[in-house]
Amino acid sequence: MKNYFIPDYMFEDIYKITPDFIKSLGVKVIVLDIDNTLVTYGMAEPTQEVIFWVRDMQEAGLSLSIASNNHAERVDRFNEKLGLFTICESGKPSRRAVKAAAAHFGVESKECVVIGDQIFTDVLCASRSGAVSVLVKPLPYHENLFFRFKRVCEKPFIRAYKRRETRKNKTT
Repeated sequence: MKNYFIPDYMFEDIYKITPDFIKSLGVKVIVLDIDNTLVTYGMAEPTQEVIFWVRDMQEAGLSLSIASNNHAERVDRFNEKLGLFTICESGKPSRRAVKAAAAHFGVESKECVVIGDQIFTDVLCASRSGAVSVLVKPLPYHENLFFRFKRVCEKPFIRAYKRRETRKNKTT
């Protein structure tokens, strides 16, 4: 039985995620978180590096969207230079974001991957939706007490992922 809190994959950052890797998953749509995944929390616009990464994914034939629990004003401003399909106030870990992206691009949820920095929102959203989950290490930011507490609570699931990967590597 799948543990909904253990990510399918983990990466140091989005730049380690290649179009070939995404395609190898049988995925056509990438659902991206913004804060501490693409940019540091609250950064108003994407960096040039983020823009290039998004363009590389699109040039490889992948469709991208942004799913954020932020308000439309924040998401729309961030998205101005990217022009992606967005789901604002997505309610992650609700399945709404993946369902909306899948419907928009005409695919099934299992053809989507959710990439984000939080287990209790991004990974759980993907798991509940039947999408692939990719957890990236959060970008450095001075987080408030609530987020620091959540990061501590995520550690057992990250250790479980690493144990699973170690076992998998021993058998191959």
